[in-house]
Amino acid sequence: MACSGGGSWWPWAALTAGVGAALAWSNPGPVEFEAFAGEQLVELASHELCGSHGLPMVVQLVVRDCPRLIASQRHALGAIAAQGTHRTNLGLFSLYTTEVGGQAVLPGVSVPRYQALTLAGAGQLVLLKASSNTEPAQR
Repeated sequence: MACSGGGSWWPWAALTAGVGAALAWSNPGPVEFEAFAGEQLVELASHELCGSHGLPMVVQLVVRDCPRLIASQRHALGAIAAQGTHRTNLGLFSLYTTEVGGQAVLPGVSVPRYQALTLAGAGQLVLLKASSNTEPAQR
């Protein structure tokens, strides 16, 4: 007597293997993460440094377009984030744990510290958790 459903699991196994391979292949790598992190840091730094309580008044007089100045440093900020990041590659997806900041950008002004956890998978990067000290350190 032949089992009627005996061979029906092969298509599902092949489909599952194909989906797994597609996810692993489309897992964003360090280059994509660096670009993503640069965008995120531009947004955060612009918000924190370019607001009324960000840079000291003397610096605000010299820096006329703070958001544009920070945006022009997108690639450099991405590289800084990449240096402060540990990637855990789990095949189908990756977790990026990042901690950056604290560097002095001007005498008496330091970049705020940021910590982030990012999920990378299926060609996407998603910020799962982010925190920062809320004000730039001013001495």
